Amino acid sequence: MQAPRNATLRAALWMTGAIASFSSMAVAGRELGASLDTFEIMMYRSLVGLIVVMAVLSLRGLWPQVTTASIGTHLIRNAAHFTGQNLWFFAVTAIPLAQVFALEFTTPLWVIVLSPLFLGERLTRSRALAALIGFVGILIVARPSPDALNPGIVSAASAAVFFSVTIMLTKRLTRTQSIANILFWLTAMQLILGMITTGLDGDIALPTLQTLPWLVLVGMAGLLAHFCITNALAIAPATVVIPFDFVRLPAIAVVGMVLYNEPLDIWVLIGALVIFGGIYLNVLSETRKIRVA
Repeated sequence: MQAPRNATLRAALWMTGAIASFSSMAVAGRELGASLDTFEIMMYRSLVGLIVVMAVLSLRGLWPQVTTASIGTHLIRNAAHFTGQNLWFFAVTAIPLAQVFALEFTTPLWVIVLSPLFLGERLTRSRALAALIGFVGILIVARPSPDALNPGIVSAASAAVFFSVTIMLTKRLTRTQSIANILFWLTAMQLILGMITTGLDGDIALPTLQTLPWLVLVGMAGLLAHFCITNALAIAPATVVIPFDFVRLPAIAVVGMVLYNEPLDIWVLIGALVIFGGIYLNVLSETRKIRVA
């Protein structure tokens, strides 16, 4: 009994780190939005990430794991993530942070819908039900109407779709590629994409004493968040980790209220609970299948 409790406690600590990292990245993105466009934010974020990844590869002697195998899949994956992250950074400057996070939670539901196309997985009855419940939650959060629907909501919802493509292609890559290789190409390719898109208008804003700390925070928080979630999933089942991840929503709602005077929208919280219900239903169903097998 003690071992499972210890695993749950350690997973909770890792997820606390993930929640803090995601929240910090959202706040940094909001602060940077006044001085930099999303392409510039992504370029500098990728630069920070690449420096960190290269340092780890060098210190741990992992450079032999970096190869050009499946380079086409890497390119598609990182282009999808680059697009989704740009949409996400725009959303955090356009709508309340809690609304951004609530719509981002739909990413696993898009994985359910699109996995037959990308991974050849079956769309079972339980998965379809989970997706349907989740999309009801989307309607509650977004409340689409000529007055309520705006570019920020569309961007946040679209970002979730691109993030789901990223997850599915990451799953495909992990069958043959090391994490070190995936992270290297993630940061390197997105740095190149950021440099290309940033230079399109011929005007690249350089970091200042005011923006540099936020840029470093964005780069470090992004890597740290995924590192924490990976470690949490490694020591505890998804049925334990996902409820902790949901704490991100009330946490960022409080952050938005304290820092930016954003109102606590009860419908966003209700919609997020419905989305979470769909995700958790799917996790329970998949866990049950694994136990039976």
